[in-house]
Formats: sequence, structure tokens, C-alpha cells
Amino acid sequence: MRLQRAPHALVKEGKKSWYFITADYTFGHSLEKDATEVIKANGGSVVGNSRHPFPGNDFSSFLLKAQASKADVIALANAGNDTINAIKQANEYGITRKQVVAPLLTYISDVHSIGLDKAQGMYLSEAFYWDLDEQSRAWSRKFFEKHKRMPTAAQAGVYSATLNYLKAVQAAGTDEAKAVMAQLRKMTINDAVIRNGKLREDGALVHDMLLLQVKSPAESKAPWDYYKVKAVLKGPDVFPPVNPACAISH
Repeated sequence: MRLQRAPHALVKEGKKSWYFITADYTFGHSLEKDATEVIKANGGSVVGNSRHPFPGNDFSSFLLKAQASKADVIALANAGNDTINAIKQANEYGITRKQVVAPLLTYISDVHSIGLDKAQGMYLSEAFYWDLDEQSRAWSRKFFEKHKRMPTAAQAGVYSATLNYLKAVQAAGTDEAKAVMAQLRKMTINDAVIRNGKLREDGALVHDMLLLQVKSPAESKAPWDYYKVKAVLKGPDVFPPVNPACAISH
């Protein structure tokens, strides 16, 4: 569900036309489908797509088609090394200076691998950035002491999920699943990772998200100082509505 935030925010910023470079298997197709629905629902359009083999090494032909489309945004519906390779090659073609490249699934560790010189200007959305405020920085420094790198949003999310599960067990006085779930739904989750989180009846944790843009090397003042926070996106504005088929009876 995190994949829908960047399309929502970028369309609202006026970046209306999109071109997809998509990994040609179920995962990539799903990313493209979900993002397309959000783009169109917010008044944007999809002007084309290219599907690449998985895994992919040479993205040149797909990137040139995307460049020729003159789309405002080139969305990467892939992950891992495919995303990293596509971003590096987009930079080599000068695409990132004229069009926005928006990976639909990437982490700060990927940006670290790519380097700011090649990733600069890229947009992404995350629930967590280590340098958001003093609370996130304090927790992340402890993580860094142990791992010698800053946490990804996924790593931070595991901490938040475990912490709040244990809080719910303590408050409920039991680890019985229904009682703990009922307690979790009563809670507002605010910690070093998740802000304004509410667990819905369909199992979705609705919370604030961040629209981030990768800094240029000149803008970065310290190791892991990689993002500019462009906007804080309120959960109800960017999460899809309740899915009745997934609703859990109380």
C-alpha cells in the first residue's frame, strides 16, 4: 500500500503525465496497476509503458522510449537491482534533469548504493526518514551504533510493529489474539517511526507518509543526509478507503 503515496502527491503537485518502466512479472504488473488507479483518480494520465525482463541489466531502450514520451514522471515499477540499474542509466542519459524519476519501491539503502550524484532529484515516499526530527534521529543513532548505517523504513517499521504489539499486550493484560487486536485498534500509534497511526478494521495501518526528494551532493551536509522532506501526507488523504472484503469483525 505504500506504493500509492508518491503518485498521489506528485499528481497533486502538477506532474500529471506518467510513463511506466515495469518489471514483466506479477509483482511489477501489480505496482503499475495500483499506481495507475491512483494517478487517474487524481486527474493524471498514463501516456505509455515499457515492460522489461526480470532481472534486468540494460534499460537503455526502455528509458529512451520514456524520454521520448515527454511524460512529467517516469515511474519505475520494479525493485532492488532493477531499480538501482534503471536510475543509474537514467542519469547517464540526462533524463533526471528533465523528467522526474519516481521509483515505486525503494529504500534509503538503495539511494546509498546509487549515490547522490546519480539519484539526485528523484522522488519517493516513505513512512519514515531517520532525519525527520529529533525523535527519529535519537532512535536512528542507536540503530547506527549497532549496524553502522541508518535504518530503512522497513527496518524501522519492524521495530514499531513489535513495540506497539508489546504495548497492546501489556494494556490488554493478555496475549490472546482478539483481545490484542482490539487493543491495537483503540490505540493511536505515535513513536519514532509511525506518526498518527490508526489500525482500521480491514487491517490497514493508516498513518502519515513523507514525500521525499533526493538531495544533490552539494545539499548533503553529512553521511546519510540524503532527503529533502517535500511534504507530510496525512494518512486519510493517501490511503485507499476501507476494503469491506478484508474487514475484520470485532
